[in-house]
Amino acid sequence: MSMKYIKSVLGTVVTIMVLLLMVNCDSDNSNKNETARVQLKLVDEPGDYLEVNIEIIDIQYKSSDEEESWESFTPEVGYPINVDITELIAGNSLLLTDEVLPVGVLKQVRLVLSDNNTLKIEGEEGLIPLDTPSAQQSGLKLNLDEELEAGFVYSFILDWNVQKSIVKAGNSGKYILKPVIKVNAEVSSGSISGKVVEIIEETIETPIGNQIVEVYTTDDTLVKDTLTDENGDFVLQGLEAGNYILKISKETYISYESSEVTVEVGNIESVGTITLELE
Repeated sequence: MSMKYIKSVLGTVVTIMVLLLMVNCDSDNSNKNETARVQLKLVDEPGDYLEVNIEIIDIQYKSSDEEESWESFTPEVGYPINVDITELIAGNSLLLTDEVLPVGVLKQVRLVLSDNNTLKIEGEEGLIPLDTPSAQQSGLKLNLDEELEAGFVYSFILDWNVQKSIVKAGNSGKYILKPVIKVNAEVSSGSISGKVVEIIEETIETPIGNQIVEVYTTDDTLVKDTLTDENGDFVLQGLEAGNYILKISKETYISYESSEVTVEVGNIESVGTITLELE
């Protein structure tokens, strides 16, 4: 076997390996660019207490079985989150967090509580300390096992049963906090996708990158906006079911306004290619 042949074979193998590596990298980057929106909402089932004041000092999630893979949500109000959960009834809820996460399986979330939790009971003066076991302070784990798909909004309703969550410890007079929380997932929203181009030399379509695309309700209320990528493509995610209007404005071009676009939960509605025309 000649040295020239061996070099040729080795060169071919190296080329294939490089191509496979590039494909894998592209795939990884594509997955990183695909996201879903996750909301955690806290509600309460009515109980016999005047107040149940809870302090949450961290909310975490993980997407793998590895125990060290926990990551923290970053709520807009910051930590700690203080709430009287007895107020979260009759349609009231507390939005704990609303964040965009990479697609994939969301396995668990956990609420990390401080020891600064109190109780108010009718007929008794002042606030009663709620003894919070160290297990709750290290994190109350809630199993989700929800597959997050790109473009959707996932609202997880954390239904806190306050009556079952508070236990009186014998004759000591102490009250112990042992949260009982049921989780329900609501997958809502859909998306609108499309592409924005301009015509060059009468026949050549050229993508317009970094272009703002706005979506409005039919009564002309701005819902959200996004930017096109370098290929002119865009996706408006997290839209509630309903009818919308797309608007695009670009200097020296005629403003674009679409006809009504109907969004359905779980679907990505494509509006195809939008061509902007010079004034």
